[in-house]
Amino acid sequence: MKALSIHPEYGMEILSGTKTEEYRTWTTKYRGDLLICNSAKKTRGSVVGHALCVAKITGIEERYDGEQKYYAWMIAPFEEGGSYWIEPLKVKGQLKLFNVDDRLIKPAPFTNPFSKAGEQWYQEKIAPLIY
Repeated sequence: MKALSIHPEYGMEILSGTKTEEYRTWTTKYRGDLLICNSAKKTRGSVVGHALCVAKITGIEERYDGEQKYYAWMIAPFEEGGSYWIEPLKVKGQLKLFNVDDRLIKPAPFTNPFSKAGEQWYQEKIAPLIY
């Protein structure tokens, strides 16, 4: 699966569903499932050095902030057929897009991470990894 390293605090925002766009200075033709890998930068309140979810990239918009061009990568909601949580996976990040063996990625056993099952999963699997 294609993967992207990002700062841990942004990875946690994607995981919680509050960040629905990822911003980059570069674009890609790639669309579909993208493993979100939190970098190893120690950030309070975040899980570092792990992938926690797969974000489905549905499109990329070119934008301009008045000084420079950037790209907004659109992330599908966490629902059936969209983005989803996975078993925490220790990953060493890289620059640009990189590949992670699909066999290592194990989806969470639910489709709605904001359900009671999702809350329990978070407490058992993710909360113990928070720095």
